[in-house]
Amino acid sequence: MPTVTVGQENNAGIEIYYEDHGTGQPVVLIHGYPLSGRAWDKQVPVLLDAGYRVITYDRRGFGKSSQPVTGYDYDTFAADLNTVLEHLDLRDAVLAGHSMGTGEVTRYLGRYGSARVAKGVLVSPIPPYLLQADDNPDGVPRALFDGFIQAARADTPAWMKGFLDNFYNMDTLRGTLVSDQAWQSSWNLAVTASATAAVACIGTWTTDFRDDLPKIDVPILVVHGDADQVLPLDKTASRLPGLVKDVRLVVVEGGPHAIPWTHAGQVNTALLDFLRA
Repeated sequence: MPTVTVGQENNAGIEIYYEDHGTGQPVVLIHGYPLSGRAWDKQVPVLLDAGYRVITYDRRGFGKSSQPVTGYDYDTFAADLNTVLEHLDLRDAVLAGHSMGTGEVTRYLGRYGSARVAKGVLVSPIPPYLLQADDNPDGVPRALFDGFIQAARADTPAWMKGFLDNFYNMDTLRGTLVSDQAWQSSWNLAVTASATAAVACIGTWTTDFRDDLPKIDVPILVVHGDADQVLPLDKTASRLPGLVKDVRLVVVEGGPHAIPWTHAGQVNTALLDFLRA
């Protein structure tokens, strides 16, 4: 099982599990909460068929990676990504994140620069800044995040059920764009996450990325659904043009948070058009 060591907890290494397939320009796919690299199952075959080298990895605490009780912040997540890129010695890479994964892309480019990176992709992004503050009055009140944390801590499986209902817009898309089996597969994966990570990652959603965004000097594609119940378009993606030098925004009509699955055709077309441009 391919892994790279990103740190140590007590006497054990903290291992990040990754998969590396194909040849050509590397595309690194970074998953969202609360899933794993398998969240990209509708993108990986398409990218491989198009001639790209595709790397997925599981964030610490999720999937097949180690489940430490520390390191659940974007500085550490970006450092983990940096270790993966250095371990594989990737060059001219495209970093593509979904949901929480967009934080890794943004913080990595803000902190480590673009020496290894040609382009970036943000799908259903968290940036620029979700939390309501004096200088961000249109953000989300902290009490909402505190409630999420309380719910996740009290009954993680039940929290995951409610979160995934909103993730897929099951109230409107169940039985058409989302099967019960696809939802169940995501829930099965979600409840294997570290109990620590399942709670601690919620606090990272309030990270302020506004200082990172102006430092990004590669082209960025942003793809977001206009029916996203988890990260509303008007509080996230629609604010990015003007904060990033070179950005293209694609809005998926009727798209929920989970557009890489529900609207894979549109996401894949936008992604391939951007990669080939």
